[in-house]
Amino acid sequence: MIKVSVLYPNGPETQFDTEYYKNSHLPMIAESLGDALISMEFNIGVGGRAPGEQAPFVAIAHLLFDSLESFQTSFGPHAEKFAADVPNYTNIEGQIQISEIVSL
Repeated sequence: MIKVSVLYPNGPETQFDTEYYKNSHLPMIAESLGDALISMEFNIGVGGRAPGEQAPFVAIAHLLFDSLESFQTSFGPHAEKFAADVPNYTNIEGQIQISEIVSL
């Protein structure tokens, strides 16, 4: 199983519309990816390591797929549409990490 994480770095100039992301952007992604998307999770940063410390990421989205090929095949045709929507919810560029989920 593959987890695709999109991490949005936090900072003094960061703007992020969580309501738009949750109610418009993520549903658009889910609809576009169809059955290839196993599940999706949205995390909002609330703090860092020390009490009162700002979260290093303002938001993180996790998307699960059966395989890297499934992700690439389903995501690729829609990548431009997804990227074009970014200015509607943030002024920063998300970092993407693709991970293999290892059961313990």
